[in-house]
Amino acid sequence: MEYYGNTWCISARELVDGNVMTLAGYKNGLRRGKFSVMRQGKGKGNYALIAVDSLDEDIRAKIIELYPDGPRARLAAWVRENYVVDQNAVVFFHDRTATGIDLPLEKAKEYITNASVLNCCIKLYERAATAQKLFGGQYNWDQMAAVIESLREQFGHTLPASTLRFRKKVAEYKRNGYACLISGKFGNQSARKVNVKIERLICSIAVQPNQPYNTHVCEQYNMFVCGELDVYDPETGELYDMNDDAFVDKNGEPVALSETTVNNILNKPKNRVLIDKWRLGWSTFMHEQMPHMHRHAPEFSFSKITMDDRDLPRKDKETKSRPKAYYCYDVASQCVIGAAYSRKKDTNLVLDCFRDMFMMIQRHGWGCPAEIEVENHLLSQWRDTFLKEDTLFGLVHFCAPQNSQEKYAERMNGAKKTRIEHRNHFGIGRFYAKSRANRVEYKKVFDEYNDTYEDNEYYDWDELIADDRRDCYEFNHTLHPNQKKYKGMTRWDVLVQNMNPTLRPMAAREWARFIGDKVETSIRRNSYCRVAHKDWWLSDVKVMERLEPNNWKVTAYCLPDEEGNVNDVWIYQGETYIDKLQDLGTYNTATVEQTDDDAAIFVEQRKKVSKFNTWVEENNVPRVAVMPRQPIETEEPKTLHVAEEPLMDDDMACYDINMDYARKALEDH
Repeated sequence: MEYYGNTWCISARELVDGNVMTLAGYKNGLRRGKFSVMRQGKGKGNYALIAVDSLDEDIRAKIIELYPDGPRARLAAWVRENYVVDQNAVVFFHDRTATGIDLPLEKAKEYITNASVLNCCIKLYERAATAQKLFGGQYNWDQMAAVIESLREQFGHTLPASTLRFRKKVAEYKRNGYACLISGKFGNQSARKVNVKIERLICSIAVQPNQPYNTHVCEQYNMFVCGELDVYDPETGELYDMNDDAFVDKNGEPVALSETTVNNILNKPKNRVLIDKWRLGWSTFMHEQMPHMHRHAPEFSFSKITMDDRDLPRKDKETKSRPKAYYCYDVASQCVIGAAYSRKKDTNLVLDCFRDMFMMIQRHGWGCPAEIEVENHLLSQWRDTFLKEDTLFGLVHFCAPQNSQEKYAERMNGAKKTRIEHRNHFGIGRFYAKSRANRVEYKKVFDEYNDTYEDNEYYDWDELIADDRRDCYEFNHTLHPNQKKYKGMTRWDVLVQNMNPTLRPMAAREWARFIGDKVETSIRRNSYCRVAHKDWWLSDVKVMERLEPNNWKVTAYCLPDEEGNVNDVWIYQGETYIDKLQDLGTYNTATVEQTDDDAAIFVEQRKKVSKFNTWVEENNVPRVAVMPRQPIETEEPKTLHVAEEPLMDDDMACYDINMDYARKALEDH
């Protein structure tokens, strides 16, 4: 017996040889078309196949009696032909968000197979006509369970063999879907010896202030569950109950743990982080455990600069202490663009670094850096003055205290130390360095303190500063570390050739006001001020009009160069800018000794005097005369007497006052 297509068939030879029917009966039925022949027996090696369902019922009964496993084999063949791997199950069991756990590949494959087999069972269950043919009546769960069990080895499924359990699994699968196929062993806490409460208690014991070793943590936990030690919450004073169900097993015995188990608990990555949160300081925890920001360098020079201090690694011979240095780096090129040195880390050291950077920028005619990154410790005092945004720099970023990884200058200090200083000098490193090449040994001094150490060698102050200046120059003129982007270019090449084109000009007047030398002086003779032992002239006499009433005192600001010379001076009165002074110089009073420069200086000074005289003439105040004011005498008004006119006589009474007698006379004439 076999399937031909989707039809269960029996061969003609099996019918005749098995005495199901005679050869004559077979030929008679074939001639009359009483059964269906699915395949002719023509051709070499072929034999006729007759559909079992097309035979009479009595013949089918004989076939079942002859082949008792026929229906089951028929059903198994149908399952094999209709088995298809469920692709939705493949997606589900490989998706952690859907399953809630990370399934091993073997388990995922097993559950996919189970789902695919159950799909066949449900498909057959929902096809009544097909089930009628295969089972010879209603859906037979016993046969289906037996067939599925017989296919266990072929498919590799793990569905239950019992009919009732199999029916229950099918119903559960139809109701809950793929999730019901996942074993409860995954994520199940019932068989776990170390539960959540025990694990939390172990971690709590480990974060005590004395930072106990793992062996001591294990010992204290076992003493607690055995009633030999009390454990309490130091904030609330609440005692932990050793008789809590979490600390005893199902027999009421205390759950004791081995040192290995405690070590495994304390060394879980999650628990290590939580324990270090208590054991480590804030700064150490932040640098070792907390996630950090990932950045990349800007494209242009002076888009951002960064500043930070450091102690030079070698010590001064005089004070036996390390000189303090303050550096300013360009982030894109990594060049040192400003450096200052002092015996103390104070505000003067920071201002000297700003001055050194300003001088370099002024020498090369570059623009003002767009953004600056500074530490919070020393420089926060200028947050509202020159380190306020849009005062000297467009953007100002203050790094969080003790967050050294935020400052790019910290990385540059390390790069300069390891790549340049360590190669050029002796004694560069630290006694606790992990690498032997960076470890430095010190000489122990045996005194009453028993904790005194000395360096193997000390150096002159000037030598240390000169060496560091050379190291900065060498650092700037070595190849940029990003040679893939800046092939063959040094840090200095990148700085000069890749300058940001949108930088605004340096406001030298504002820089001088905040980081320059401050001198209190006054305007003398309406023309000059005395600053740095020199007379500096006003640019124009009209500047006098900007001064406050009765106040010739001004504050002068200047930025001396590397040699201490003053080239520019600006004066203010309070917050009001007054003028940029001019150095005209002096000329030789002896005419015979005068040079061309003396003559030029004489002319410029005469121009100032002439302009002063012109200004005075243009604003000349006209003179007026004054005299005592005289009172004005007043007379009494006089009464005027008007003579009465005589009345007209009779001769005059005949005249008409409205008549023109002249005209009348002409007419009469």
